[in-house]
Amino acid sequence: QVELVETGGGLVQAGDSLRLSCAASGDTFSTNAMGWFRQAPGKEREFAAAISGSGLSTRYADSVKGRFTISRDNARNTVYLQMNSLKPEDTAVYYCAAKRGGYYTITMNTYDYWGQGTQVTVSS
Repeated sequence: QVELVETGGGLVQAGDSLRLSCAASGDTFSTNAMGWFRQAPGKEREFAAAISGSGLSTRYADSVKGRFTISRDNARNTVYLQMNSLKPEDTAVYYCAAKRGGYYTITMNTYDYWGQGTQVTVSS
């Protein structure tokens, strides 16, 4: 079993930056691919970014590419999402997810564990 706890959300202005963190329990962190998904009000949850277990491979949604950076520290069992140049349309609850096996996907139902989410609100 893996427990995920996201932190770092908040209220910021357009153009600002935030860094989300996701701390994972368990001793198999480095074998899990990790992903960040987000859900805006009234919309379905969508893929934002993912990283392989080794950290050597990443993938981004087109909407965040060039602005967001996913990274991980396997010694700290933590994955990060650095969000720069935030836009009002980035407003959403951001969820961290873990997938057994080292390679990521962009599909929600392939992830095995989910955090409770952290709210990011970007004002214009």
